[in-house]
Amino acid sequence: MLDDIEQIKVLKSRYFRFMDTKDWESYRTVFTEDVLFDVRGGMEATTPGAVYEEPPVTGRDAAVDLIRTSLDGMVSAHQGYLPEIEILSPEAAQGTWAMTDVLRAGEGAPFRTMRGYGHYHETYRRVDGEWRIATLRLTRLLVDVD
Repeated sequence: MLDDIEQIKVLKSRYFRFMDTKDWESYRTVFTEDVLFDVRGGMEATTPGAVYEEPPVTGRDAAVDLIRTSLDGMVSAHQGYLPEIEILSPEAAQGTWAMTDVLRAGEGAPFRTMRGYGHYHETYRRVDGEWRIATLRLTRLLVDVD
């Protein structure tokens, strides 16, 4: 079980590194093909019970495209820490990560710097012997925008 937890920690580390270095081909590898990717309201503190017009993103290609487009022209630095990982079965796990991120936008953007603080709520599935993110929900406690 401890080996599985360590593998999931490495998976999440890669999620952040590939996103921040804009290595989109490698970023694809951290997700299941059918990932449910929910970062709705990601630029503001999450309101309990919030209702969004748009649905969460479904599928690896759509998730990668969303993040690639969102970070176009920006420099980002994401950190995840204090993981709470529970192995549910040999093929399934769930976890919560505290997170912070800094987004630095280019000229003409509606903000210069955004700092966010919150949590990732995730489930994981083992695919071909490797852990992958199967569902992801980002919630934010605080967002500072300059």
